[in-house]
Amino acid sequence: MPLTKLQFRPGINKETTSFANEGGWFDCDKVRFRFGTPEKIGGWIKRSGSSFLGTARALHAWVAIDGTQFLGVGTHLKYYIEEGGGYNDATPLRETTASGGATFSATNGSAVITVTDSNHGAVAGDFVTFSGAATLGGNITADILNQEYQIDEIVSTTQYKFSARTVSTIASITDDNQLNPTAVLANSSDSGNGGSSVVAAYQVNVGLDTTVSGNGWGAGTWGRGTWGSSTSLTATGATLRIWSHDNFGEDLVFCIRDAGIFYWDKSAKSAPMARAVRLNELAGADSTVPTKAKVVLVSDRDRHIIAFGCDSETDVGTQDPLLIRFCSQADPTTWQSLPTNTAGDLRVSSGSEIITAVETKQQILVFTDVSLHAMQFLGPPFTFGITLISKNITIVGPLGAIAVEDSVFWMGSEEFYVYSGQVQKLPCTVKDHVFNDFNTSQAEKVTAGVNSSFGEIWWFYPSANSEEVDKYVIYNYQQRIWYIGSLERTVWLDRGINSQPTAAKDGYLYSHETGFSDGSTEPATAISSHIESSQLDIGDGENFVFLKRVIPDVTFEGTEADNPLLNFTLKTRNFPGGKYLQTETKEVSRSSTTPVEQFTDQVHIRLRGRSFALRLEESVIGNRWRLGLPRIDIRPDGRR
Repeated sequence: MPLTKLQFRPGINKETTSFANEGGWFDCDKVRFRFGTPEKIGGWIKRSGSSFLGTARALHAWVAIDGTQFLGVGTHLKYYIEEGGGYNDATPLRETTASGGATFSATNGSAVITVTDSNHGAVAGDFVTFSGAATLGGNITADILNQEYQIDEIVSTTQYKFSARTVSTIASITDDNQLNPTAVLANSSDSGNGGSSVVAAYQVNVGLDTTVSGNGWGAGTWGRGTWGSSTSLTATGATLRIWSHDNFGEDLVFCIRDAGIFYWDKSAKSAPMARAVRLNELAGADSTVPTKAKVVLVSDRDRHIIAFGCDSETDVGTQDPLLIRFCSQADPTTWQSLPTNTAGDLRVSSGSEIITAVETKQQILVFTDVSLHAMQFLGPPFTFGITLISKNITIVGPLGAIAVEDSVFWMGSEEFYVYSGQVQKLPCTVKDHVFNDFNTSQAEKVTAGVNSSFGEIWWFYPSANSEEVDKYVIYNYQQRIWYIGSLERTVWLDRGINSQPTAAKDGYLYSHETGFSDGSTEPATAISSHIESSQLDIGDGENFVFLKRVIPDVTFEGTEADNPLLNFTLKTRNFPGGKYLQTETKEVSRSSTTPVEQFTDQVHIRLRGRSFALRLEESVIGNRWRLGLPRIDIRPDGRR
């Protein structure tokens, strides 16, 4: 028989069985499709050698007038502004005591220092900076005390503990997202209390890096789940720390979900960089400035700061989860609605709370837990208007939606959606694979991102047995296909100001689509990639086939590997539900690069079965590969 071309449909289809998906691909990892054929994804390197504290859930890049590039990084512990590879701590202060508001006590032979503050309001993990302290009399000198510390233990509403360390900044002792200080032990002379001039500056309370859920009878809305079943819900005060942020000119406005709204002034920065302040504490701020919100963004067309799910003008401090407020145009300090300004408010008509808001070129899409609304700038006297689009949608969490031009893609609780004039469910060939292996208790960790160079929407999500994001699903909106894989990334930002996409994991930022290796370690390691087809047969699979030879078609163009290769594995089975009975793997390697790329011309195999599948895989540092149109020497081999 003549050689048979192995031409497969692009994308991964796991919505049917492998046998029913004949002619398609069934599984992959670290592989994308370009022009209909599979290839290995790009690698990544650390953006800088510096690390930050906490799990990053938010990234925002912008450029100042002088050309300085900034990157806002929100973690569950702090908020940083990255500049030139260094992380400047812009975390706002919650409270600063009066002079003498805090005192210390130490125990001989221990590094543990007990602080007494009549109303500290801190939680374990909070950061506090002391100044004005005097020596305790021994090893615990004034310099030891007058620095930033992370609180180890809350004793009571008036006392907490931290561990004394050598003089150093928190940044200087941060290594791989951990604090590794050198402890200082008190001696018998450390009997003082730090004096009467101690000032304690408390940063905003830290948040959680995971969602803590409660469950029980009656949890959730009426009709949710089966009668008598328990339902998992987020416990009050135990929500995942999520930030939203946007630049207001050169400055930055950002928000802790369901908590404070803050402003960072670029012109006021110094070395070390000045911290952000509460929005209502800006000079000239009126008394109605909102103090908490679910989401904050800046309307680019008209320069309004918009707070979603915030406190009202007449009841500042009491949050309304469906209320939208906006400041007067180009004025972050004026929020009181008057005939002489453009400040005002709107209230969403359906749902129980605003989940998120996403800005497109023409409008802002506002998501509640059950509905989607379009918010548009109208101009005076109304400023903004809002229209209901759909009352039949879901969204997985605040980070699950992303805009691409005038379209918005998002992940729901059981579906994927797109809005481009109307709401549509995206036909998904890996839907069951994703949602059947999904940790619903950590759904808020799902983060959406764009990789515009390849026309891809990425959703990173936690699998069923993971508390943190460990897998991804990709929708290629140019080819309208899906593919999957595993990768731990807690947040993703598309290229733009930065030439490559940026993502975060374990206290580091990574530049993606850079090389073809895993640069998270030094030296770099290999990225393992694979793709496997569904089963193929001749006719209806009644006859056995004999596989004799494979003529590969693959390119290693652009590879960084000295000896690039790709393993071709053919597997045969007799029945769709049976196990693979015969397997043979052959290595296809590059033999020359000039004048044209040359590689293994053919490989000989001996396999027999009613159907077969093709698997391509490799794990080589710097390796890049792309499949073409391989051919196979296959012959009928009888019915027995």
